[in-house]
Amino acid sequence: MPKLIDLSMPVHNDMISFPRVVRPALVMYETWQEFAERVGAAKYGVDWLTAHCLVVIGDHIGTHVDSLRHMRSDGPGPEGIPLEYCYGDGVVLDFRHLPKGAGITVNDVQCALQKINYTLKPLDIVLIHTGAGKINHTEAYLTDHVGMTGEATHWLLDQGIKMMGTDAVTFDPPVWAMFERKQFWEAHRVMLDREYYHLENMANFDQLPPHGFKLSLFPVKWVNTTAAPVRAVAILDE
Repeated sequence: MPKLIDLSMPVHNDMISFPRVVRPALVMYETWQEFAERVGAAKYGVDWLTAHCLVVIGDHIGTHVDSLRHMRSDGPGPEGIPLEYCYGDGVVLDFRHLPKGAGITVNDVQCALQKINYTLKPLDIVLIHTGAGKINHTEAYLTDHVGMTGEATHWLLDQGIKMMGTDAVTFDPPVWAMFERKQFWEAHRVMLDREYYHLENMANFDQLPPHGFKLSLFPVKWVNTTAAPVRAVAILDE
């Protein structure tokens, strides 16, 4: 049996979310007893049936994949992400040694690949290990991580990569670092000219080997949204 590792962030009312992204509201809409009463079954002695919750959520809450519409007004939403990009061989690149706020360079990526003795092939799925997944329940999650530069993102695309993911709150460096350098969402802005997709708010990268596993990253088929939730799972042969 393969070993499955959950790479998804828990979603709840008190979770940490990116600035300007409203936290979700997950509430009980109709209890077990209320549904039985209102549907009419209670008068026949069945007073406990199916409960229902009301979920109000943004498309960038929890583990999600950004669609091209996130950056392009005419871009497709998650429904346009090719399924073949969402399942494939995973590679973890470790950048936990970089200082907080750093932008990951092409040289950083190449050194990380050399360290694990791995050569990328087209449609590999590259995971950016910042270490932030360990603190995703604290306010430091918003500030204490590194992120991709535009140049490094272009380099990965040149190797045939279409899907990437990070355990940080954003694929780019933290907001304070972007403002300090006056360089804003440069990795995201690559999407203006090239097709690629990335996941944010992933978790448990420390449970993965550097490579030799599969990733399942299929998004909910939301139409014309700028992102969609993903239940991200790594599949390892025992």
